[in-house]
Amino acid sequence: MNSKWQSKQQLTELLTGLVNLASITGSKDEIALAQHLYYLLNDFPYFKENPDFLQLHPLADGRYFLTALVKSKKQTDETVLLLSHFDVVDVKDYGHLQHLAFHPHELTKELLNSADLLPPHVKEDIETGDWLFGRGTMDMKAGLTVQLGMLEQAMAGEFDGNLLLVTVPDEEVNSAGMLGAVPVLKDLKNQFNLSYRACVNSEPMFSRYPNDENYYVYSGSIGKVLAGFYCSGVETHVGEPFSGLNANLMVSELNRLLELNEHYSEIADDEVTPPPMNLMQKDLKEEYSVQIPHEAVTLFNILTMKRSMLELHDMLLKTAEEAANNIERFYDEKARRYSQSVTYTPASYQVTVMSYDDLLEYAVKKVGEAEVNRHIHYLKANRGDLDDRHFTNKIVSGLSGLCKELAPLIVVFYSPPFYPSVSSKEDDFIQGILSEVQSYAKDQFQISLKNQQYFAGLSDLSFLQIRESEESIRELTANMPIYGDHYQLPLEEIKALNIPVLNVGPFGKDPHKWTERLHLPYSFETCPKLLSFTLKRIFEKK
Repeated sequence: MNSKWQSKQQLTELLTGLVNLASITGSKDEIALAQHLYYLLNDFPYFKENPDFLQLHPLADGRYFLTALVKSKKQTDETVLLLSHFDVVDVKDYGHLQHLAFHPHELTKELLNSADLLPPHVKEDIETGDWLFGRGTMDMKAGLTVQLGMLEQAMAGEFDGNLLLVTVPDEEVNSAGMLGAVPVLKDLKNQFNLSYRACVNSEPMFSRYPNDENYYVYSGSIGKVLAGFYCSGVETHVGEPFSGLNANLMVSELNRLLELNEHYSEIADDEVTPPPMNLMQKDLKEEYSVQIPHEAVTLFNILTMKRSMLELHDMLLKTAEEAANNIERFYDEKARRYSQSVTYTPASYQVTVMSYDDLLEYAVKKVGEAEVNRHIHYLKANRGDLDDRHFTNKIVSGLSGLCKELAPLIVVFYSPPFYPSVSSKEDDFIQGILSEVQSYAKDQFQISLKNQQYFAGLSDLSFLQIRESEESIRELTANMPIYGDHYQLPLEEIKALNIPVLNVGPFGKDPHKWTERLHLPYSFETCPKLLSFTLKRIFEKK
């Protein structure tokens, strides 16, 4: 058959069409892109002849993920999943170029015309003519584009096994698409008599440090925990500063102790997790007044490789206790100095530290389970358009409000999303495949691919294996206020799938920045050959 998605030019045109749809997470175009992909694939005679193999699957919120199955001409159950996401982050960072963020050729031309204003490394790239700029060009519509090319190859009989494309929305926020896809993957396995040999993601390579020019393949994906600290201070008028305790002071100390704290970084062989970084810090005072903010929240992104939730939870509690001690000492010292000028006897505060499940247990003992449930149900009924993070904050705040005698108080809790770390480091089959891919890249393209155990950019591969113990998972879920209602992991289905994972993807730079760009020669000439070789070896290797 005549190919549509095989040459560099064809793939660039396909990518451009995908990028033109501004599929920002949560937008209408995110829905439109899923439908666009369906109609692109449905145009192939293969799917007209096998309509059940191409499906749009609705999520509860009206979005879709798509699956496309191409069966080998050889009668076999062996199947490789091709995983990708089609949502992108917003484009506010593009400033005056926002209108061009989803028009790669026009944006690239405009940036070239003002290349002297670009950072030196970006200017150097754009002047080669090998880079295409735009939101989603790198993360990760290029990977999806190459995978669509693999589907076309499969329809032409290139592989001795089946390919099942799974492309999802919402990877950039809660991974609702992948969480919805996991049970469907289990159903499709039974419906079409499939045996999942491996899952190949095609996320782009992520730099490990600034100006990293290495090329990577991955045999796993890093984990993520969104750890929260709710601080309840003691309210007072600003004219009486030592009659209260400012919650913003409390979160400031937590931020100081956690931000970039190297003790939270893990080391696995030569890989190191980035240290924690703050993703949200705010007081919960909604209107201006001269009453001090007496409630505040701070949320931290913490990346994991081998560390269990049990160990991490213990570390976070200890950091909170350290913060509590520092806050007490700081306040006492300031009060002592102030009392030297004003005749009064300074009072001390003892800051209580507990986890969310401890707070819940305390509240139940104090007011009864029925009253606690009534209070939480009322909050849920009046959630409005609060996202999962803000709504989690509201539940912790509401529960704390039932127990004001605990203040000043620090509560450790968790918000969605949670990404378990996954690794095929100990899987001899996957390691053998990646070793062959490395040799192939060296022999055919003189490229040295480095095999990294963990893809550092977070990916939906996390939901195809569970390595955490049940006790460790319970530590997470018991301290995640909205778990089981607004957010839930399909744990049994993940355990049942337990699919070996790897990542072979394109090459780009600056994901989530206005200089996001894709290297076209590698991504649409070399990468398709590497991915095709990878798939063939998976099916051939026993």
